[in-house]
Amino acid sequence: MARRILVVEDEPIISENIQYALETEGMTAVPCATLGEAEMHLREQSFDLIVLDINLPDGSGFDFCRGLRSRQNTPVIFLTARSAEIDRVVGLEIGGDDYLVKPFSPRELTARIKAVLRRFTPPAAPAAAPEKARPRAAASPFRIDEDRKEIHYHGGALGLSRYEFRLLKVLVERPGKIFSRDELMDRAWDEPDSSTDRTVDAHIKKIRSKIRSVNSGTDPIETHRGYGYSLRLPQS
Repeated sequence: MARRILVVEDEPIISENIQYALETEGMTAVPCATLGEAEMHLREQSFDLIVLDINLPDGSGFDFCRGLRSRQNTPVIFLTARSAEIDRVVGLEIGGDDYLVKPFSPRELTARIKAVLRRFTPPAAPAAAPEKARPRAAASPFRIDEDRKEIHYHGGALGLSRYEFRLLKVLVERPGKIFSRDELMDRAWDEPDSSTDRTVDAHIKKIRSKIRSVNSGTDPIETHRGYGYSLRLPQS
């Protein structure tokens, strides 16, 4: 949608030049020669920015800007022949967003209008990338009963010994992670230094047997030769 600019300027030639420059840049210019007309336009429609002369037939652009600021924040660029520093300071302090002195270049005015509009226009939010469907892990067939120090597989209790419980619990809590035999001993045994790799292998063999006794034909424990063991869970 084209930006709507209210041009409050009583000199017809200047107003026409501004209107032409704005329309060349794809904006819509609404010209008026008095503050009364400007008030009427503002009551009837909204604008993206106001180009405002200071010395107008029915009053001061400074007073108009003060009143405007009490009810809305539409950006204002003062366009005037008053070039004194004090006028610039007053114009900016009462709420003007820029101050351009006549004679001026229409190209410079449109550039300043664009700059002010950029400050008042929030950047568009980047379009969210469509989320890729992720495979969802199926619910674990294992259930850990910490109070009874037991693990159930597909609803059946495995009847594990103390170290079998600890060993399988480590694997169940981190499915997919490969644990070395040393890691498993450190996590499951009270005195890991007194055990050997063969101890872990023996306990894994017993756990596998108990799993098959509950659900024959399944073996969710994977052996990674030269590394250790991991628990494989089915994907949904």
